[in-house]
Amino acid sequence: MLFLTLAIFALILVLLGYLYKKTQKLGQTVFIGLVLGLGFGALLQNIGDEGTIKTALDWINLVGGGYVRLLQMIVMPLVFVSILSAITRLNEARSLGKISFSVLSVLLVTTAIAAFIGIIMVQIFGLTAEGLVAGERELAAQTRVLGRADQINALSVPAMLLSFIPKNPFAELTGANPTSIISVVIFSAFLGVAALSLRKENQELGDRIAQGVETLNKLVARLVRFVIRLTPYGVFALMIKVGATSKWADILNLGSFIISSYIAIFLMFVVHGLLLFLSGISPIQYYKKVMPTLSFAFSSRSSAATIPLNIETQTDKLGNNPAIANFSATFGATIGQNGCAGIYPAMLAVMIAPTVGIDPFTVSYIATLVLVVAISSFGIAGVGGGATFAAIVVLSTLGLPLELVGLLISIEPLIDMGRTALNVNGAMTAGTLSSKWLKLKE
Repeated sequence: MLFLTLAIFALILVLLGYLYKKTQKLGQTVFIGLVLGLGFGALLQNIGDEGTIKTALDWINLVGGGYVRLLQMIVMPLVFVSILSAITRLNEARSLGKISFSVLSVLLVTTAIAAFIGIIMVQIFGLTAEGLVAGERELAAQTRVLGRADQINALSVPAMLLSFIPKNPFAELTGANPTSIISVVIFSAFLGVAALSLRKENQELGDRIAQGVETLNKLVARLVRFVIRLTPYGVFALMIKVGATSKWADILNLGSFIISSYIAIFLMFVVHGLLLFLSGISPIQYYKKVMPTLSFAFSSRSSAATIPLNIETQTDKLGNNPAIANFSATFGATIGQNGCAGIYPAMLAVMIAPTVGIDPFTVSYIATLVLVVAISSFGIAGVGGGATFAAIVVLSTLGLPLELVGLLISIEPLIDMGRTALNVNGAMTAGTLSSKWLKLKE
């Protein structure tokens, strides 16, 4: 059984390679790999025994996990070099302030909108925290959640913001801290501003620095393209694991929460499209171009690992300014996540509020919740990222119990796929809108 499973897996990999070579359509091949992986995984769960499935997934993860690790390998070099290169090509350092303000504004405003949509979904579906049954996994998750809450409560907002500033850029380049990506962005920005300053004093020296940085940027970009060509295979392997390990009984028990979450996620994709349309950008053409990146985000459940794909899509397919693409991709992976830091904690807060005697649908409570969600989304990177941390921060700020975060652990992976795709799309939307508004399209 194990040999047959791996043989079929290898055969489908070969077929995906043939399809991509013949069509040269990455998005189409990624989508086919996603569907085949989910179907193959579901079939494996139904016909295989537990031992065989575990062993098969260990081998299959060499492709899926290996691809994710390759993307993680190039994240820091890509962020550092591409931002440095983009800034050295700017005419003046003042453009950085405009870019940062525009990107962060879009991320935070859309997160607030996402929170409001999450609140509406809870009301429409009549969701509540009462009556949820805690199994063994859920109880264990509750313990972990409460432990993390103590860690988060000990971290003040000033301390969180201070952690963004790198004290050792070489350590940050290794990803040593939860805020390493933002720290590398800040270090790259300072280095880029220094290069612009040198150019004003010595044009020849500035040009040599810019030429060297651009050469290094092209080398890293070529490495990124090599890795991105492996996307269909990585997505296929990752989706096999999703299909083979999802507990369908848990999904059915919490079906209303899953359905309402995905409706909220879909509505936010519509909001992104509407914002693009109002800015004179075709949402249809936009989504056609970004679909391969969204497919990987969906299957990998990692905004950080999607950064290389995010930047390449923005610069090569959407024509966004490189500086804006880099800022929006990196900031969007840790700040203002529409799915993980917007929809999810807002839904949990509204579901829990009635259990402690609070009416969550008063104007004052909704306004407070939306504001708390937006502000908290700015600091999630300081405590490690993810929807769980976002929920802990929001619930703790509002003085609500945290048990529900652990109770939903059984369906967390399924919803997290859609949330991650929305997070990444929010970052690309912020980059595209900022390039349009600041008239910095390539």
